[in-house]
Amino acid sequence: MTRSSRLITSGIAVMLIVGVAMAFAIVWRPVIPAIDPPAPYAFDAALIKRGRDLAAIGNCNECHTVRGGKNFAGGLPVPTPFGTIYSSNITPDAETGIGQWSEAAFRRAMRDGVNRKGEHLYPTFPYDHFTHVSDEDDRALYAFLMTRQPVHAPSRENQISFPLNQRPVIAGWKLLFLRRDSYQPDATRSAEWNRGAYLVAGLAHCGACHTPRNALGAERVNAQFAGGDVDNWLAYALNDRSHAPVPWDADALYMYLRSGWHPDHGTARGPMAQVVSNLSSVPDSDVRAIAVYMADISGTPTPDRKQEGEAALAQARSPSQASQTDTAGATIYVGACASCHETSRPLPYGGVNLALSTAVSSPDPRNLANVVLSGVSAVEGERSPIMPGFADSMNDAQMAALLNYLRARFSKQPAWTGVEKTVADARRAVTVYLQTSAGPRNAPADPTQRDKP
Repeated sequence: MTRSSRLITSGIAVMLIVGVAMAFAIVWRPVIPAIDPPAPYAFDAALIKRGRDLAAIGNCNECHTVRGGKNFAGGLPVPTPFGTIYSSNITPDAETGIGQWSEAAFRRAMRDGVNRKGEHLYPTFPYDHFTHVSDEDDRALYAFLMTRQPVHAPSRENQISFPLNQRPVIAGWKLLFLRRDSYQPDATRSAEWNRGAYLVAGLAHCGACHTPRNALGAERVNAQFAGGDVDNWLAYALNDRSHAPVPWDADALYMYLRSGWHPDHGTARGPMAQVVSNLSSVPDSDVRAIAVYMADISGTPTPDRKQEGEAALAQARSPSQASQTDTAGATIYVGACASCHETSRPLPYGGVNLALSTAVSSPDPRNLANVVLSGVSAVEGERSPIMPGFADSMNDAQMAALLNYLRARFSKQPAWTGVEKTVADARRAVTVYLQTSAGPRNAPADPTQRDKP
Protein backbone atom coordinates (compact mmCIF):
# COMPACT_ATOMS: atom_id res chain seq x y z
CA MET A 1 0.00 0.00 0.00
CA THR A 2 1.37 3.40 -0.98
CA ARG A 3 1.79 6.24 1.46
CA SER A 4 -1.10 8.16 -0.13
CA SER A 5 -3.34 5.09 0.12
CA ARG A 6 -2.47 4.68 3.80
CA LEU A 7 -3.29 8.33 4.42
CA ILE A 8 -6.66 7.97 2.68
CA THR A 9 -7.45 4.79 4.62
CA SER A 10 -6.46 6.43 7.90
CA GLY A 11 -8.57 9.48 7.08
CA ILE A 12 -11.62 7.36 6.35
CA ALA A 13 -11.09 5.40 9.57
CA VAL A 14 -10.85 8.62 11.57
CA MET A 15 -14.02 9.96 9.91
CA LEU A 16 -15.85 6.74 10.72
CA ILE A 17 -14.72 6.84 14.34
CA VAL A 18 -15.74 10.49 14.65
CA GLY A 19 -19.07 9.73 12.96
CA VAL A 20 -19.79 6.84 15.32
CA ALA A 21 -18.81 8.98 18.32
CA MET A 22 -21.09 11.80 17.17
CA ALA A 23 -23.96 9.40 16.56
CA PHE A 24 -23.48 7.90 20.00
CA ALA A 25 -23.46 11.37 21.56
CA ILE A 26 -26.69 12.25 19.77
CA VAL A 27 -28.48 9.01 20.59
CA TRP A 28 -27.22 7.97 24.03
CA ARG A 29 -28.90 9.23 27.18
CA PRO A 30 -28.04 7.97 30.67
CA VAL A 31 -30.42 6.05 32.90
CA ILE A 32 -31.73 8.20 35.75
CA PRO A 33 -31.76 6.13 38.97
CA ALA A 34 -35.10 4.83 40.18
CA ILE A 35 -36.64 6.17 43.37
CA ASP A 36 -39.21 4.78 45.75
CA PRO A 37 -42.64 6.20 44.88
CA PRO A 38 -43.07 9.28 47.10
CA ALA A 39 -45.99 9.36 49.51
CA PRO A 40 -48.84 11.66 48.41
CA TYR A 41 -48.57 13.68 51.62
CA ALA A 42 -45.00 14.62 50.65
CA PHE A 43 -46.39 17.20 48.21
CA ASP A 44 -47.89 20.55 49.11
CA ALA A 45 -51.66 20.69 48.54
CA ALA A 46 -51.46 24.04 46.73
CA LEU A 47 -48.79 22.63 44.38
CA ILE A 48 -51.01 19.63 43.59
CA LYS A 49 -53.97 21.89 42.85
CA ARG A 50 -51.86 23.99 40.52
CA GLY A 51 -50.68 20.81 38.80
CA ARG A 52 -54.28 19.70 38.35
CA ASP A 53 -55.09 22.94 36.54
CA LEU A 54 -51.99 22.62 34.37
CA ALA A 55 -52.85 19.01 33.48
CA ALA A 56 -56.30 20.19 32.42
CA ILE A 57 -54.80 22.92 30.24
CA GLY A 58 -52.50 20.29 28.73
CA ASN A 59 -55.47 17.96 28.09
CA CYS A 60 -53.35 15.14 29.51
CA ASN A 61 -56.26 12.83 30.28
CA GLU A 62 -57.44 12.81 26.66
CA CYS A 63 -54.32 11.05 25.37
CA HIS A 64 -53.47 9.00 28.46
CA THR A 65 -56.89 7.43 29.16
CA VAL A 66 -58.78 4.87 27.10
CA ARG A 67 -62.56 4.74 27.06
CA GLY A 68 -63.74 2.95 30.18
CA GLY A 69 -60.19 2.79 31.56
CA LYS A 70 -58.52 4.27 34.60
CA ASN A 71 -57.42 7.90 34.49
CA PHE A 72 -53.92 8.45 33.06
CA ALA A 73 -53.22 4.69 32.71
CA GLY A 74 -52.34 5.04 29.02
CA GLY A 75 -52.98 2.57 26.22
CA LEU A 76 -54.80 4.97 23.88
CA PRO A 77 -53.93 4.22 20.23
CA VAL A 78 -52.65 7.30 18.41
CA PRO A 79 -52.75 6.82 14.62
CA THR A 80 -49.92 8.45 12.66
CA PRO A 81 -48.81 8.21 9.01
CA PHE A 82 -46.05 5.88 10.25
CA GLY A 83 -48.18 3.48 12.28
CA THR A 84 -50.01 3.35 15.61
CA ILE A 85 -48.38 4.54 18.83
CA TYR A 86 -49.92 3.78 22.23
CA SER A 87 -49.86 6.34 25.00
CA SER A 88 -47.98 5.51 28.19
CA ASN A 89 -49.11 4.97 31.76
CA ILE A 90 -48.40 8.17 33.70
CA THR A 91 -49.88 7.07 37.02
CA PRO A 92 -47.43 6.55 39.93
CA ASP A 93 -47.46 2.76 39.59
CA ALA A 94 -43.92 1.63 40.37
CA GLU A 95 -43.79 -1.15 37.78
CA THR A 96 -45.76 0.07 34.76
CA GLY A 97 -46.11 3.81 35.38
CA ILE A 98 -43.86 6.64 36.53
CA GLY A 99 -43.80 5.78 40.23
CA GLN A 100 -40.01 5.33 40.22
CA TRP A 101 -39.36 8.55 38.33
CA SER A 102 -37.68 11.42 40.11
CA GLU A 103 -38.66 14.98 39.32
CA ALA A 104 -35.49 15.23 37.24
CA ALA A 105 -36.56 12.23 35.16
CA PHE A 106 -40.00 13.74 34.65
CA ARG A 107 -38.52 17.07 33.60
CA ARG A 108 -36.20 15.36 31.11
CA ALA A 109 -39.17 13.61 29.51
CA MET A 110 -41.00 16.94 29.23
CA ARG A 111 -38.02 18.87 27.87
CA ASP A 112 -36.05 16.30 25.87
CA GLY A 113 -38.50 13.50 25.13
CA VAL A 114 -36.39 10.88 26.94
CA ASN A 115 -37.78 8.50 29.57
CA ARG A 116 -36.14 7.51 32.85
CA LYS A 117 -34.36 4.56 31.21
CA GLY A 118 -32.77 6.80 28.59
CA GLU A 119 -35.08 5.77 25.73
CA HIS A 120 -36.21 8.39 23.22
CA LEU A 121 -39.96 9.04 23.21
CA TYR A 122 -41.98 9.38 20.03
CA PRO A 123 -43.07 12.97 19.34
CA THR A 124 -46.74 12.02 19.58
CA PHE A 125 -45.91 13.10 23.13
CA PRO A 126 -45.58 16.81 22.30
CA TYR A 127 -42.31 17.57 24.03
CA ASP A 128 -41.55 19.94 21.16
CA HIS A 129 -44.10 22.17 22.94
CA PHE A 130 -43.38 21.14 26.51
CA THR A 131 -39.83 22.43 26.22
CA HIS A 132 -41.42 25.84 26.87
CA VAL A 133 -42.85 24.79 30.25
CA SER A 134 -41.16 26.36 33.25
CA ASP A 135 -39.44 24.39 36.02
CA GLU A 136 -42.13 25.54 38.45
CA ASP A 137 -44.94 24.24 36.28
CA ASP A 138 -43.13 20.95 35.64
CA ARG A 139 -42.80 20.59 39.41
CA ALA A 140 -46.55 21.17 39.88
CA LEU A 141 -47.44 18.67 37.15
CA TYR A 142 -45.14 16.11 38.72
CA ALA A 143 -46.79 16.62 42.11
CA PHE A 144 -50.26 16.19 40.60
CA LEU A 145 -49.43 13.01 38.68
CA MET A 146 -47.52 11.43 41.55
CA THR A 147 -50.58 11.82 43.78
CA ARG A 148 -53.02 10.09 41.39
CA GLN A 149 -54.27 6.57 41.97
CA PRO A 150 -51.55 4.10 40.85
CA VAL A 151 -52.77 1.80 38.08
CA HIS A 152 -50.96 -1.36 37.00
CA ALA A 153 -51.22 -1.12 33.20
CA PRO A 154 -48.32 -2.47 31.10
CA SER A 155 -47.51 -0.56 27.93
CA ARG A 156 -48.87 -1.85 24.65
CA GLU A 157 -46.42 -2.51 21.84
CA ASN A 158 -46.40 0.18 19.16
CA GLN A 159 -47.30 -0.90 15.63
CA ILE A 160 -44.60 0.82 13.59
CA SER A 161 -42.53 -0.61 10.77
CA PHE A 162 -38.73 -0.81 10.64
CA PRO A 163 -36.66 1.35 10.91
CA LEU A 164 -38.99 3.78 12.69
CA ASN A 165 -39.65 1.18 15.38
CA GLN A 166 -36.05 1.69 16.49
CA ARG A 167 -36.05 4.44 19.08
CA PRO A 168 -32.52 5.72 18.26
CA VAL A 169 -34.00 6.95 14.95
CA ILE A 170 -36.03 9.47 16.96
CA ALA A 171 -32.79 11.18 17.97
CA GLY A 172 -32.29 12.11 14.32
CA TRP A 173 -35.80 13.60 14.21
CA LYS A 174 -35.01 15.66 17.29
CA LEU A 175 -31.78 16.88 15.74
CA LEU A 176 -33.79 18.23 12.82
CA PHE A 177 -36.86 19.59 14.52
CA LEU A 178 -36.61 19.85 18.33
CA ARG A 179 -35.77 23.33 19.56
CA ARG A 180 -35.15 23.44 23.31
CA ASP A 181 -36.05 27.09 23.76
CA SER A 182 -37.93 28.24 26.82
CA TYR A 183 -40.64 30.84 26.38
CA GLN A 184 -39.31 34.40 26.35
CA PRO A 185 -41.87 37.07 27.31
CA ASP A 186 -42.47 39.94 24.89
CA ALA A 187 -41.88 43.17 26.82
CA THR A 188 -44.04 45.12 24.36
CA ARG A 189 -47.12 43.03 25.21
CA SER A 190 -49.37 42.84 28.24
CA ALA A 191 -48.94 40.30 31.01
CA GLU A 192 -52.21 38.68 29.92
CA TRP A 193 -51.01 38.32 26.31
CA ASN A 194 -47.72 36.82 27.49
CA ARG A 195 -49.52 34.37 29.76
CA GLY A 196 -51.65 33.25 26.83
CA ALA A 197 -48.63 32.94 24.54
CA TYR A 198 -46.80 30.85 27.16
CA LEU A 199 -49.74 28.48 27.61
CA VAL A 200 -50.48 28.13 23.88
CA ALA A 201 -46.85 27.49 22.95
CA GLY A 202 -46.30 25.13 25.86
CA LEU A 203 -48.77 23.04 27.85
CA ALA A 204 -51.86 23.76 25.74
CA HIS A 205 -49.80 22.79 22.64
CA CYS A 206 -52.51 24.20 20.34
CA GLY A 207 -50.24 24.03 17.31
CA ALA A 208 -49.94 20.25 17.68
CA CYS A 209 -53.42 19.97 16.17
CA HIS A 210 -53.94 23.32 14.44
CA THR A 211 -50.67 23.42 12.46
CA PRO A 212 -50.06 21.26 9.35
CA ARG A 213 -47.15 18.83 9.41
CA ASN A 214 -44.43 17.97 6.96
CA ALA A 215 -43.59 14.52 5.55
CA LEU A 216 -41.60 13.64 8.68
CA GLY A 217 -44.41 14.53 11.06
CA ALA A 218 -42.99 17.84 12.33
CA GLU A 219 -45.05 21.01 12.47
CA ARG A 220 -44.46 23.32 9.52
CA VAL A 221 -43.01 26.43 11.14
CA ASN A 222 -43.95 28.57 8.12
CA ALA A 223 -47.64 27.63 8.47
CA GLN A 224 -48.29 28.00 12.19
CA PHE A 225 -51.98 27.66 13.09
CA ALA A 226 -52.97 27.22 9.43
CA GLY A 227 -55.05 24.11 10.27
CA GLY A 228 -54.23 20.44 10.71
CA ASP A 229 -55.63 16.92 10.87
CA VAL A 230 -56.42 14.95 14.02
CA ASP A 231 -58.53 11.80 14.47
CA ASN A 232 -60.29 12.30 11.12
CA TRP A 233 -61.26 15.84 12.12
CA LEU A 234 -60.03 19.04 10.56
CA ALA A 235 -58.52 21.28 13.25
CA TYR A 236 -59.49 24.64 11.83
CA ALA A 237 -57.05 27.37 10.94
CA LEU A 238 -56.66 29.81 13.82
CA ASN A 239 -54.75 32.47 11.93
CA ASP A 240 -56.00 34.82 9.21
CA ARG A 241 -56.81 31.79 7.03
CA SER A 242 -59.82 30.93 9.18
CA HIS A 243 -62.95 29.97 7.25
CA ALA A 244 -65.33 31.01 10.03
CA PRO A 245 -68.18 33.03 8.45
CA VAL A 246 -67.89 35.56 11.30
CA PRO A 247 -64.38 36.62 12.40
CA TRP A 248 -63.42 35.56 15.91
CA ASP A 249 -62.54 38.08 18.60
CA ALA A 250 -61.22 37.62 22.14
CA ASP A 251 -64.68 37.66 23.73
CA ALA A 252 -66.04 35.02 21.34
CA LEU A 253 -62.98 32.83 21.82
CA TYR A 254 -63.26 33.14 25.58
CA MET A 255 -66.92 32.09 25.60
CA TYR A 256 -66.20 29.20 23.24
CA LEU A 257 -63.20 27.93 25.21
CA ARG A 258 -65.03 28.34 28.50
CA SER A 259 -68.37 26.79 27.55
CA GLY A 260 -67.73 24.92 24.30
CA TRP A 261 -70.32 26.99 22.45
CA HIS A 262 -70.90 30.40 20.88
CA PRO A 263 -74.08 31.54 19.09
CA ASP A 264 -72.13 33.02 16.17
CA HIS A 265 -69.76 30.08 15.75
CA GLY A 266 -71.30 26.82 16.95
CA THR A 267 -70.34 23.97 19.26
CA ALA A 268 -67.00 22.31 20.02
CA ARG A 269 -67.01 18.72 18.82
CA GLY A 270 -64.55 15.88 18.37
CA PRO A 271 -61.19 16.27 20.12
CA MET A 272 -61.95 19.95 20.76
CA ALA A 273 -64.90 19.00 22.99
CA GLN A 274 -62.54 17.41 25.49
CA VAL A 275 -60.25 20.43 25.35
CA VAL A 276 -63.01 22.84 26.34
CA SER A 277 -64.29 20.36 28.93
CA ASN A 278 -60.91 20.44 30.62
CA LEU A 279 -60.67 24.21 30.32
CA SER A 280 -63.99 24.53 32.17
CA SER A 281 -62.20 23.59 35.40
CA VAL A 282 -59.14 25.87 35.18
CA PRO A 283 -58.77 29.46 36.41
CA ASP A 284 -60.81 31.95 34.43
CA SER A 285 -57.75 34.15 33.94
CA ASP A 286 -55.89 31.43 32.04
CA VAL A 287 -58.77 30.85 29.61
CA ARG A 288 -59.07 34.59 29.04
CA ALA A 289 -55.31 34.86 28.43
CA ILE A 290 -55.42 32.11 25.81
CA ALA A 291 -58.36 33.85 24.10
CA VAL A 292 -56.56 37.21 24.06
CA TYR A 293 -53.42 35.70 22.56
CA MET A 294 -55.23 33.64 19.93
CA ALA A 295 -57.37 36.62 18.90
CA ASP A 296 -54.16 38.50 18.25
CA ILE A 297 -52.81 35.57 16.22
CA SER A 298 -55.89 35.64 14.00
CA GLY A 299 -55.29 39.35 13.40
CA THR A 300 -57.60 42.30 12.95
CA PRO A 301 -60.14 41.50 10.22
CA THR A 302 -59.78 43.44 7.00
CA PRO A 303 -62.70 45.67 5.95
CA ASP A 304 -63.78 43.01 3.44
CA ARG A 305 -63.61 40.30 6.10
CA LYS A 306 -65.71 42.40 8.47
CA GLN A 307 -68.25 42.97 5.73
CA GLU A 308 -68.45 39.23 5.05
CA GLY A 309 -69.08 38.60 8.76
CA GLU A 310 -71.81 41.24 8.90
CA ALA A 311 -73.45 39.71 5.82
CA ALA A 312 -73.38 36.26 7.43
CA LEU A 313 -75.00 37.62 10.58
CA ALA A 314 -77.64 39.42 8.52
CA GLN A 315 -78.38 36.22 6.61
CA ALA A 316 -78.69 34.32 9.88
CA ARG A 317 -81.21 36.84 11.22
CA SER A 318 -83.37 36.97 8.08
CA PRO A 319 -86.22 34.50 7.41
CA SER A 320 -84.84 31.49 5.62
CA GLN A 321 -86.42 29.90 2.59
CA ALA A 322 -85.77 26.27 1.71
CA SER A 323 -83.93 25.83 -1.57
CA GLN A 324 -85.19 23.40 -4.15
CA THR A 325 -81.85 23.09 -5.94
CA ASP A 326 -81.31 19.72 -4.25
CA THR A 327 -84.66 18.08 -3.66
CA ALA A 328 -83.30 15.05 -1.79
CA GLY A 329 -81.05 17.08 0.50
CA ALA A 330 -83.74 19.73 1.06
CA THR A 331 -86.30 17.12 2.05
CA ILE A 332 -83.92 15.52 4.56
CA TYR A 333 -83.02 18.93 5.98
CA VAL A 334 -86.65 19.96 6.49
CA GLY A 335 -87.48 16.67 8.18
CA ALA A 336 -84.37 16.25 10.35
CA CYS A 337 -82.73 19.63 10.92
CA ALA A 338 -84.94 22.68 10.36
CA SER A 339 -87.01 22.36 13.52
CA CYS A 340 -83.91 23.08 15.64
CA HIS A 341 -81.76 25.16 13.31
CA GLU A 342 -84.43 27.56 12.03
CA THR A 343 -86.90 28.15 14.84
CA SER A 344 -84.77 30.26 17.20
CA ARG A 345 -85.47 27.78 19.98
CA PRO A 346 -83.46 28.40 23.15
CA LEU A 347 -80.84 26.02 24.44
CA PRO A 348 -80.59 23.12 24.73
CA TYR A 349 -82.77 22.41 21.68
CA GLY A 350 -81.89 25.38 19.52
CA GLY A 351 -79.11 24.79 16.99
CA VAL A 352 -76.62 27.27 15.56
CA ASN A 353 -77.82 28.99 12.42
CA LEU A 354 -75.98 27.07 9.75
CA ALA A 355 -75.10 30.25 7.87
CA LEU A 356 -72.68 30.87 10.76
CA SER A 357 -71.23 27.37 10.89
CA THR A 358 -67.51 26.99 10.19
CA ALA A 359 -68.14 23.32 9.43
CA VAL A 360 -70.44 24.28 6.55
CA SER A 361 -68.05 26.92 5.19
CA SER A 362 -64.89 24.82 5.67
CA PRO A 363 -62.98 23.56 2.60
CA ASP A 364 -63.30 20.04 4.05
CA PRO A 365 -66.66 18.35 4.83
CA ARG A 366 -65.25 15.92 7.45
CA ASN A 367 -66.25 17.85 10.54
CA LEU A 368 -69.82 18.37 9.36
CA ALA A 369 -70.07 14.68 8.49
CA ASN A 370 -68.75 13.72 11.93
CA VAL A 371 -71.24 15.96 13.75
CA VAL A 372 -74.25 14.77 11.74
CA LEU A 373 -73.23 11.14 12.25
CA SER A 374 -72.50 11.27 15.99
CA GLY A 375 -74.55 14.25 17.19
CA VAL A 376 -73.85 16.50 20.16
CA SER A 377 -74.11 15.07 23.66
CA ALA A 378 -75.53 17.03 26.56
CA VAL A 379 -73.10 18.34 29.17
CA GLU A 380 -74.24 17.22 32.61
CA GLY A 381 -75.43 20.08 34.77
CA GLU A 382 -75.22 22.70 32.00
CA ARG A 383 -77.68 24.27 29.57
CA SER A 384 -75.65 23.27 26.53
CA PRO A 385 -76.58 22.41 22.93
CA ILE A 386 -77.71 18.87 22.18
CA MET A 387 -78.28 17.10 18.89
CA PRO A 388 -79.11 13.52 17.98
CA GLY A 389 -76.73 11.57 15.78
CA PHE A 390 -78.07 10.25 12.48
CA ALA A 391 -75.61 7.42 11.86
CA ASP A 392 -78.35 4.80 12.31
CA SER A 393 -81.13 6.63 10.48
CA MET A 394 -79.33 7.83 7.33
CA ASN A 395 -77.29 5.86 4.85
CA ASP A 396 -74.19 7.30 3.17
CA ALA A 397 -76.08 8.54 0.10
CA GLN A 398 -78.66 10.36 2.22
CA MET A 399 -75.97 11.85 4.41
CA ALA A 400 -74.04 13.06 1.35
CA ALA A 401 -77.19 14.61 -0.13
CA LEU A 402 -77.82 16.49 3.12
CA LEU A 403 -74.24 17.77 3.37
CA ASN A 404 -74.22 18.94 -0.24
CA TYR A 405 -77.49 20.75 0.35
CA LEU A 406 -76.21 22.48 3.48
CA ARG A 407 -73.09 23.60 1.63
CA ALA A 408 -75.07 25.03 -1.29
CA ARG A 409 -77.68 26.77 0.83
CA PHE A 410 -75.77 28.10 3.80
CA SER A 411 -72.35 29.03 2.46
CA LYS A 412 -70.92 31.09 -0.36
CA GLN A 413 -68.13 28.56 -0.95
CA PRO A 414 -67.79 26.22 -3.94
CA ALA A 415 -69.37 22.76 -3.77
CA TRP A 416 -67.44 19.97 -2.09
CA THR A 417 -66.26 16.96 -4.09
CA GLY A 418 -66.23 13.31 -3.02
CA VAL A 419 -68.70 13.88 -0.18
CA GLU A 420 -70.08 10.34 -0.17
CA LYS A 421 -66.58 8.88 0.28
CA THR A 422 -65.94 11.40 3.07
CA VAL A 423 -69.13 10.24 4.80
CA ALA A 424 -68.13 6.58 4.49
CA ASP A 425 -64.67 7.32 5.90
CA ALA A 426 -66.18 9.39 8.71
CA ARG A 427 -68.59 6.60 9.62
CA ARG A 428 -65.70 4.16 10.01
CA ALA A 429 -63.62 6.70 11.95
CA VAL A 430 -66.48 7.55 14.33
CA THR A 431 -66.87 3.86 15.14
CA VAL A 432 -63.16 3.50 15.95
CA TYR A 433 -63.11 6.76 17.91
CA LEU A 434 -66.02 5.72 20.13
CA GLN A 435 -64.33 2.40 20.83
CA THR A 436 -60.96 3.84 21.80
CA SER A 437 -61.33 7.45 22.95
CA ALA A 438 -60.94 8.70 26.49
CA GLY A 439 -64.24 8.17 28.23
CA PRO A 440 -67.47 10.09 27.78
CA ARG A 441 -67.14 13.43 26.05
CA ASN A 442 -67.02 16.38 28.43
CA ALA A 443 -65.70 14.26 31.32
CA PRO A 444 -63.61 16.26 33.81
CA ALA A 445 -59.83 15.91 33.76
CA ASP A 446 -60.00 13.60 36.75
CA PRO A 447 -63.58 12.96 37.97
CA THR A 448 -62.37 11.61 41.31
CA GLN A 449 -60.36 14.74 42.01
CA ARG A 450 -62.46 17.61 40.56
CA ASP A 451 -63.09 19.17 43.97
CA LYS A 452 -59.93 18.06 45.73
CA PRO A 453 -56.40 19.49 45.84
